[in-house]
Amino acid sequence: GARPADVAALADAIAAEPGLILGGVMAVAPLGAPPRAAFGKLRRIAESVRSAHPRALVISAGMSGDLEEAIAEGATHVRIGTALLGGRRPFVR
Repeated sequence: GARPADVAALADAIAAEPGLILGGVMAVAPLGAPPRAAFGKLRRIAESVRSAHPRALVISAGMSGDLEEAIAEGATHVRIGTALLGGRRPFVR
């Protein structure tokens, strides 16, 4: 992960590596906070990244419980495993 203030430099570093392709950005909304605000912040970060790296088109955000908010804020990819496969059992050692 990266702090929002560090994303531009990280994107530049990724794009400069010959074996890597910067596809976009990804984030998970914080637990216990409204997801829409986090997804809006990610959208603004993605727009900034895209201004320097026009091929970085992906915004991966949102999961089964908050996909509507993610899509409303521009998510191009959502992770909806729980909606498709059901909940997971707790991991117990």
